[in-house]
Amino acid sequence: MKSRLAVMFVALAIVAALAVGASSAAPKKVAYIINGALGDLSFYDSGRAGVDRIEKDFKVQTRTIECNFDPAKYPQALQAAIQWNADVIFVISYGYEDLLAQYADQYPAKYWVNVDTVVENKKKTITSVDFVEEEGAFMAGIVAGLVTTDTSIRGVNPDKIIGAVGGEDDPVIRSFIYGYEQGAKYIDKDIEVKTVFAGTWDDPVRGKQAAKQLYSQKADIVFQIAALTGSGVLEAAREEGKYAIGVDSNQNPLQPGHVVTSDLKNVGDAIYGVFKTIVDGTYKPGAVLEYGLKEGGVGLAIDEHTQKILPAKSLQRVLEIQDKVKSGQIKVKRYQ
Repeated sequence: MKSRLAVMFVALAIVAALAVGASSAAPKKVAYIINGALGDLSFYDSGRAGVDRIEKDFKVQTRTIECNFDPAKYPQALQAAIQWNADVIFVISYGYEDLLAQYADQYPAKYWVNVDTVVENKKKTITSVDFVEEEGAFMAGIVAGLVTTDTSIRGVNPDKIIGAVGGEDDPVIRSFIYGYEQGAKYIDKDIEVKTVFAGTWDDPVRGKQAAKQLYSQKADIVFQIAALTGSGVLEAAREEGKYAIGVDSNQNPLQPGHVVTSDLKNVGDAIYGVFKTIVDGTYKPGAVLEYGLKEGGVGLAIDEHTQKILPAKSLQRVLEIQDKVKSGQIKVKRYQ
């Protein structure tokens, strides 16, 4: 009897110790490392909004480390997060994926979460948040197709031409364009899609020049996929009396009457959701988490700005097609 009681006491002590350990291991510091810079009113700012929610709701310390597209700062940023003793490190790792994998292997006790691409390390500790860009961009193409084929919309010409301005030519932007083209062709197979790469992510002047080039080639609407550079695309739409589609965050209000919709990539929501799994114990190191239209990771910003430009019948069609993509009735092809 005594031996059985002793075993029970030992078991209870172990459970208690584990509970204390779990509590003491709760994340206290969260770092957000970005290859670019805040202030884009789009991708990076969306992620920061999620980090801000984490700070508020979970009472943790947070720190954003901006690399400003400077490769020399990538190792410095990762090292800064380590030296700050961050428990959870969210990383947008364009341009330094291999370096991230090295750091994750070197510091396996950290929670490493890579955002927007898939990065794998030898120790399988990096969890990747992978957005299905093609589905969101497909819906942007649907809207663009409905605009360019409807000459009752002010400023739309008879030519069925739409455009896209990318920051740099990389696989993620190609994924957007691939989905965008599919959406436009779903509306009308004769729609022509023209693309210009600005070659930079942080130069609105070059974004405006690229958009004006497309508008001069009779594009009615241009999809900006260029971070801060894309703000120039939206300005060009207003100056030329044409239309644009925003990206990543709701950019509809930035140039009222000219931004029909925005292709949302809910980076902040994804970051917040992953952090919740860390807190509640359901987090899975090394997992690849896909966020598409069905999961709410991507989608369109439809608001009063959209309603003032897009006729009601077209808006209804957008919603019907969106439901079909969510249900799987319409299959959007992946770029890779």
